[in-house]
Amino acid sequence: MTTAGDIMHRGARWIPAHETLDRAAQLMRELNVGALPISDENERLCGILTDRDIVVGCVAMGHDPARVTAGEMAHGTPRWIEASADVGDVLHEMQEHQIRRLPVIENKRLVGMISEADLARHLTEDQIATWAESVYARTPARP
Repeated sequence: MTTAGDIMHRGARWIPAHETLDRAAQLMRELNVGALPISDENERLCGILTDRDIVVGCVAMGHDPARVTAGEMAHGTPRWIEASADVGDVLHEMQEHQIRRLPVIENKRLVGMISEADLARHLTEDQIATWAESVYARTPARP
């Protein structure tokens, strides 16, 4: 059985909720990533911050990224998966919630992230096609 721990990218790092978005952007550059899990004071997942969040949700709104915190950008219920979960559960979680990045948790601590690139490296073409169709599918516009 292939698990989340088998396909994840190890070495993922938190951005503390109190940290500013300019620091988050610097950390993303240093790590060469486009997203960071946000942690609360107890190192528990409280959100995910993407480079797009910083640009669209802060800069484009005329806010100063040196004054806005990662925690202020955390919205909704963050999704995650246990390192021991089967890859089928990983795909289901990502498809069900139409997400492209999934933090991996072990013993209540962040141990990795699963991204589209990780899926591409470890899954069959059919699995990737099914995943992409469900994650990128647009919901019909409401009247």
